[in-house]
Amino acid sequence: MKLFAGLGNPGARYASNRHNIGFMAVDRIAADHGFGPWRAKFGAELSEGRLAGEKLVLIKPQGYMNRSGQPVGEAIRFFKQSPADLVVFHDELDLAPGKMRLKQGGGHAGHNGLRSLHDHIGPDYTRVRLGIGHPGHKDKVAPYVLSDFAKSEGDWLEALLTGISDGAEALAAGDGARFANAVALRTNPPRKAKSVTPAPASEAPAAPVEDTRTPLQKLMDRFR
Repeated sequence: MKLFAGLGNPGARYASNRHNIGFMAVDRIAADHGFGPWRAKFGAELSEGRLAGEKLVLIKPQGYMNRSGQPVGEAIRFFKQSPADLVVFHDELDLAPGKMRLKQGGGHAGHNGLRSLHDHIGPDYTRVRLGIGHPGHKDKVAPYVLSDFAKSEGDWLEALLTGISDGAEALAAGDGARFANAVALRTNPPRKAKSVTPAPASEAPAAPVEDTRTPLQKLMDRFR
C-alpha cells in the first residue's frame, strides 16, 4: 500500500496558486485513474483506488500548508503504514518551471508544508519536487507562490501534470526511474526527425525503337 499526499491550501481562493501544484498533481491522478470520490477524514480529503495492483490512498491536507503534517501523520497511523510508504508532491522554488525531481528524505529547505511533515512524521519519505521557478528575491516569494499560474504557463503545467499521471503507476510500484521517464516524455518530448525527400532517380536511357521499314522503304528514304 502507498499514500500519495499533495500539498496546498484549501478553498477556491487558492485553487490555482503555484503553491497548490501538489493538490493539482493528486487531483489529476484521481481523475485519470478512476479513484473514488474525495471524502473528509483526519482533517484532510482522501480518495482511494488501486495502482500497480495495490491500494493507493491520495491525501490533500485541509489545514493549510503549514499544518499539513498532522492529517498526513494520522492517515499513516490509521492505515498502519510508515513514512517510507509516503510520497509527497509539492512546489519547488529551486527548480525551473515544469521540471520534476524525485528526492528521498533530506531537509525541508524552509518549505512550510515539509517543515510540518518533519515535525509530525520525520524526514524519511519520498518527495516529488515540482518546479515553479523563483521570483528572484526572497521578499517576493510569499506573493509569488500565493498567486495563480499565468496563462502563459498553461502548456508546461499541463504537460507536467499529464506526465505525473502517466507515471503514477510506476511511482506506486516504487520504480522512480520509470516514473521520471514518463514525466520527461511529456515535458521534454523527443524531437521528430526531419523527413528527407529522396532525390529523383536518374532517368533510364530510352529503349531503341525497332526499325520496321522494308528494305525498299529504307532505300527510298535514302534518296529523299
